[in-house]
Amino acid sequence: MPSPHRRRPWAQVPRWRAAALAGFVVAGTLFVTSSLNAGGLDLRSSSVTDLDTVVRQERDRTDQLQQRVAELTDEVDALGRSVGDAEVRELQQQVRRLAQPAGFEAVRGPALTVTLSDAPAEVISAATEKGEVKAEELVVHQQDIQAVVNALWIGGAEAMTLQGQRVISTTGIKCVGNTVVLHGVPYAPPYVITAVGGVTEMRRALETSERIADYRDYAVAYELGYATRTDPEVTLPAYDGASELRHATAARGETAPERP
Repeated sequence: MPSPHRRRPWAQVPRWRAAALAGFVVAGTLFVTSSLNAGGLDLRSSSVTDLDTVVRQERDRTDQLQQRVAELTDEVDALGRSVGDAEVRELQQQVRRLAQPAGFEAVRGPALTVTLSDAPAEVISAATEKGEVKAEELVVHQQDIQAVVNALWIGGAEAMTLQGQRVISTTGIKCVGNTVVLHGVPYAPPYVITAVGGVTEMRRALETSERIADYRDYAVAYELGYATRTDPEVTLPAYDGASELRHATAARGETAPERP
């Protein structure tokens, strides 16, 4: 018969006592760690202090930037005051006078439109199989577009667009593969050129251009696209890009290249 005073083995200690002991150990470890990290300071107050420092630094930086803006504004005002009012007005008048011919203003008036397009694929295929012409002779090239543009200028065009984009003095027309690039944008045919000005004079310039006459011969023989249309009034948009032209000299005595 077992003795009533026999002690329970350690393994039989109630579970809640063991859990409590473990909790005390963990809590003590956290307190020690916090004390070491704080270096004897209150961690909560240290965080608040750091935030205040950041706010002050950003505020000081903002004040410095605002001061710099004020200084630059004063410099601009001083430079503006250093130019006489009469001179400023004259420069502004020059800008206004040049804006329209430079293409930076919309233009409205009677217009002549020329549309150029490649010959139909079946016509190109049949003509090349017979060996009559090369395929590249039956598609629109940049020199064809340039010939029309130049003739319209010679005919007194006041403003012009190609594919809806305003043509100005620095506009470049370049062939890239089977497309034409204008102001960095590639376009496929048909190519539509619209010019505002004296329609009769512009049409006469087209008809008397030797370069265009060559193109029109191909248009009759191989259905290369060439069509004209007049409108009593259209509005051409202003050029909305940047102008980098600083100096230019008119070239004279140059002739356009022949068709390939």
